[in-house]
Amino acid sequence: IIVFCRYVVVFVSMLPMLLLLKLNLKIKKEGYLSLLAAGILMALYSYCFLTGLQYGMPGAGGVLVTTLNPIMAYALGLIINKKMPSQKESFGLAIGIVAGCVLLKIWGNIADIFTLGNIYFLVAAFIWALMSKITSKATNYGNSMAFSLWMYLVTMLSLMFFVNSTETITLVKNADWVFWVNIIFNGAITTTLCTSYYFYATTKLGAERASSFIFLVPASAAISSFIMVNEKIQTHTLIGGLLGMVAVFIINKKKKS
Repeated sequence: IIVFCRYVVVFVSMLPMLLLLKLNLKIKKEGYLSLLAAGILMALYSYCFLTGLQYGMPGAGGVLVTTLNPIMAYALGLIINKKMPSQKESFGLAIGIVAGCVLLKIWGNIADIFTLGNIYFLVAAFIWALMSKITSKATNYGNSMAFSLWMYLVTMLSLMFFVNSTETITLVKNADWVFWVNIIFNGAITTTLCTSYYFYATTKLGAERASSFIFLVPASAAISSFIMVNEKIQTHTLIGGLLGMVAVFIINKKKKS
């Protein structure tokens, strides 16, 4: 129900923004199948990630998903394109894997990584990587932001089939302002703006290179937690975050002409 409410906010906030920008919202018929697939995958991703939060460790989930996304995106790219990564890309990905291990403190939590919650996180990471491959071709069918808009609508409609209307109405009636601030922030800001621009980036950089920037998320989360809620930044988080940034730099560093 919470995820459904979030995507209602996403669609309602994104539509007027695109209309204000006077973007063409039409999608070519050839893109309908990709649009449907991306929307359903977004719904599955949201379900897996939030279910993982119920059973697993939130910190581990954030690190697992964001670190494995680019690795899985590259693996999918290799399979689909039948192509090996360059030496530079392989080196960057290897550092990214090490960064994830350090962030997870894998040497002390190896038994916890494959708990039920973390299995959901691993599936979520794969779904996101697959979805990135689909959205990277969005410009073939129209404006990438328009593609995102209709994708979110498909996501919302997909979730509607699993939502109890009575429980939804009860939640809307009883929810306090804190709930709505969170829903609006997660819908209008982190999805309408941030995620949409991420999908736009996949059309310019490709799914593999765009996904590599997700290596920055764990470090960003640690820094923002320190600033906003005074959460102590631990040594392994700092080292892992720095390694993630190095991985992003290596993967995206252009060769000299």
